[in-house]
Amino acid sequence: MTKLLLATRNQGKIVELRRILEEAALSIELVGLEAFPEIGDVAETGLTFAENALLKAHTVARQSGLPCVADDSGLCVDALNGMPGIFSARWSGGHGDDKANLDLLLAQINDVPDDRRQAHFACVAALALPSGEERVVEGVMHGHVIRAPRGTMGFGYDPIFVPDGETRTTAEMPPAEKDAISHRGISMRAMVPVLAEVFSVS
Repeated sequence: MTKLLLATRNQGKIVELRRILEEAALSIELVGLEAFPEIGDVAETGLTFAENALLKAHTVARQSGLPCVADDSGLCVDALNGMPGIFSARWSGGHGDDKANLDLLLAQINDVPDDRRQAHFACVAALALPSGEERVVEGVMHGHVIRAPRGTMGFGYDPIFVPDGETRTTAEMPPAEKDAISHRGISMRAMVPVLAEVFSVS
């Protein structure tokens, strides 16, 4: 069976992609970075989601000797000219402080009227082979930012983001429902035909 490395230690992401591969009936064994403790974090020095995803995928593919998928994602707010974007996880300065990031973003658009608070989540997934070959796919989920957090099931900016056509925030949606419309779910499902082609599996 073909082995594929997902460049993350986040078990939720691994479970999600494994489920997508199984639904597509692809004979691919998926492993995460926990199988390679010697591989450290890759600095995200790119200026776009695609640059960061490719940087991680190529670095990890080279170090592991396995085909690798990596992703980069974030929230892009129209009133902030597309920011925080690639800086979403460290918008308040520290990396991964969800509450501080969310509070800062809400403060920055506090004066923006409700009908001008459009935003979208973007996720770029990149496949890199040890040979240097690469492929890139993208997923986008459009919606708007509300004024106060709601819900406890998501993470990051989920409690303040309502997708188009929804009244719930993504933190109020069960994981399976969120996966079906999420930027990461869309990008990972878009990766399936790429994997099928590159690995000639079915």
